[in-house]
Amino acid sequence: MPAPVAIAVVSWNTAPLLDRCLRSLHPEHAAGRAEVWVVDNASTDGSADLVAGRHPWARLEAAAENLGFGPAVNRVAAATATPFLAAANADVALRPGALQALLAAAEHHPQAGAFAPQLIAPGGVTQHSVHPFPTVRTGLLLSSGLARVGRVARALPLEGHWDPARGRDVDWAHGAFLLVRRTAWDAVGGFDPEQWLYAEDLDLAWRLRRAGWATRYVADARVEHAVSAATAGRWDEGERALRTQRSAYAWMLARRGTVVTRATALAHLVGPAVRAALLAAGARAAPGRWDGRAATQRRYMAMHRTGLERRATLQAHRRRRG
Repeated sequence: MPAPVAIAVVSWNTAPLLDRCLRSLHPEHAAGRAEVWVVDNASTDGSADLVAGRHPWARLEAAAENLGFGPAVNRVAAATATPFLAAANADVALRPGALQALLAAAEHHPQAGAFAPQLIAPGGVTQHSVHPFPTVRTGLLLSSGLARVGRVARALPLEGHWDPARGRDVDWAHGAFLLVRRTAWDAVGGFDPEQWLYAEDLDLAWRLRRAGWATRYVADARVEHAVSAATAGRWDEGERALRTQRSAYAWMLARRGTVVTRATALAHLVGPAVRAALLAAGARAAPGRWDGRAATQRRYMAMHRTGLERRATLQAHRRRRG
């Protein structure tokens, strides 16, 4: 009987983590639940040889160049016809029962097109991996601080204000491991190949919602995630955060237009700008006391100023390779 899931693992220079990932996926392959593909994006650390040598049961696609995450998953989608497709980073490892829990959620929630597990970060803590769609309203709530008030914070949901043990429909979820119903995938055309790095999961969930499909967070499915393993050696945490936010605004510009993009960025900037000015005044009166909080506001502002960058700059970032 054919496997119900095709898992597309996208690999780039994380050979030890890829080995761990495939060891966690082998029981799913052996049980007939999944066919596993690895698309290696021209790694230079022997990742492709590792797949061929240690995991010959997995199907290897060794790309001649770095395709990016979305296009690599699209390649597997085009070569398969399973009822479900799972997009996976090479830095994840499925805990026993995770895939079964996701498939059970798909059976019980036919309105949902995508299913996201609980991601477990190093140290055993739950990674905050579900978010609201970026909008002017959300920007104003966050900027003003109202987003952190009780019911609003739980509804969005914000980090520290959500219950990771409760399954629920969410706006969008991180794509470190994401199970997608094939009918929903085909309805929206899969990942946008132009969204090359970051925000491809946001974009997929946005288009699924517009096509009538929900994204479901499945708390009972637990997947270990070594966060940002592929990019950590290339950019520090601050640069990754900046690039992630710029990608989100580049996505917004492409999908929702200039007015919404600029208005959302400005909504995020109003509150921090006022707080940064007040904190700077306080720092002059009491040197050292408020410097850290002022620096936090400046970093937040730097991230959201990317939404005011020239249209051509954002478009180029969205399509940049390498």
